[in-house]
Amino acid sequence: MPETVSTDSKSNAAEFTVSEISVALRRTVEDAFGYVRVRGEISGYRGPHSSGHAYFALKDDRARLEACIWKGTFSRLKIRPEEGMEVVATGKLTTYPGSSKYQIVIDGIEPAGAGALMALLEERKRRLAAEGLFDQSRKRPLPFMPRVIGVVTSPTGAVIRDIIHRIDDRFPLTIVVWPVRVQGETTGAEVSAAITGFNRLASGGPIPRPDVLIVARGGGSLEDLWGFNDEAVARAAAASAIPLISAVGHETDWTLIDFVADVRAPTPTGAAELAVPVKAELEARIANLSARLQGAVLRASDRKRHALRAASRALPSADQLLALPRRRFDEAASRLGRALTANTEKKRARYRGLRLSPSLLARRVADARARTDRAADRLPNVFLALVRLCRSRFDRDAARVSPVALIRRRKMLAETVSALGRRADQAVNLARDRRRVRLAQAWRLADTLSHHSVLARGFAVVKNAEGRIVKRAASVSAGDVLDIEFADGKVAAVAGGGTVRPKPAPRGKPGSGQGSLF
Repeated sequence: MPETVSTDSKSNAAEFTVSEISVALRRTVEDAFGYVRVRGEISGYRGPHSSGHAYFALKDDRARLEACIWKGTFSRLKIRPEEGMEVVATGKLTTYPGSSKYQIVIDGIEPAGAGALMALLEERKRRLAAEGLFDQSRKRPLPFMPRVIGVVTSPTGAVIRDIIHRIDDRFPLTIVVWPVRVQGETTGAEVSAAITGFNRLASGGPIPRPDVLIVARGGGSLEDLWGFNDEAVARAAAASAIPLISAVGHETDWTLIDFVADVRAPTPTGAAELAVPVKAELEARIANLSARLQGAVLRASDRKRHALRAASRALPSADQLLALPRRRFDEAASRLGRALTANTEKKRARYRGLRLSPSLLARRVADARARTDRAADRLPNVFLALVRLCRSRFDRDAARVSPVALIRRRKMLAETVSALGRRADQAVNLARDRRRVRLAQAWRLADTLSHHSVLARGFAVVKNAEGRIVKRAASVSAGDVLDIEFADGKVAAVAGGGTVRPKPAPRGKPGSGQGSLF
């Protein structure tokens, strides 16, 4: 280390330049620490700089350490830094003379245990769920019978062989494989590019466009499956226009693509089973439906045939239907010859009776002309007579509608109405008198037939406690309560052991007395 001694200085302390101090501190820090592993939380991360380098800080609850990742190292990282993520960074501790700070130049970075990865995964899941990427409403059903299946997986692993073998067993069809790395730092980019590439294939092109996509990988640890938790993979799966099946890991392994995919399969083999039906089962089902259809057609034909036969038995035969018309036709045919002969003879007789000659025709024409001339001579007189008749009718109608005739007619109508009113009053009075007489006769007849007239002659009506008439003494028992009705009232009594006359009712209000039979 160079030294300079000033003769004018009042002390013997060595004097250094700023650069010398910076270089000395840098050499001391690098020699003392070298490569270190530092655990802390990423703070101030804003993504790579325009130069490709990344600058941020690592902190804990008491200190802060500046950090940087050079462009070449950043592209090789398996886990990209994110704000707030707790990591373990491996690198070289050094200083930055431009700002008198010490920093770590990171060569590798990894999450600080599974808990940090899970926290990061939960944060991504929460953010994507808030955007609606996990909603069931946006997920589509798988086609029942696809023609082409696209598989995004490693071309050399056992996963693709299991998928191909399972599809060949169930329903052989075309399989298009997009090879990707299923573990490592480039997994997320390759899988998202594969999903996007399948969606960009044109229908009818040299490479067939798949009807279903399967993104598959075998089981592994959380770090092994971390590429399928990439946000780019989840967004590519959500934007896919082709229905997508996620088959990453085992049944207990869950990644972000499982939440975004239209269907999640527990294993790659299960994804193949979900993608295609079983051809043998379809053939058996079709054969069963065909047999049922054939049986239904035969049964329907039998029912129709039986119904037709029953209807045909109920209908009369053709001979029965045509018997009466045939008989009528035969009778008409038998009469036709005789009728034609008789008609011909009749026409011949009339023709023979007509002795047509020019003189006869001339005489008939002359007679018709004479009748026409006589009618023409009478026509003026007939017209004049018709005119006189019409005039006389008109004069008669005019006389009827004159004021005098109207007054006379009104008086006649008034007298008629008055007479009708008097007759109506007389009819009402007569009908009332008749009904009054009939009512009096009915009242007299009712009094004659009523039992009250019988009671007035000294008889009585005996009723039991239920209000029924007692017709025989044998029906009365000792102690029975009886109600005896006389012409002037009712008496309550109690039957005794022997036959005793009831005491006369006291004078007073009818029905107010009470006797007893002992």
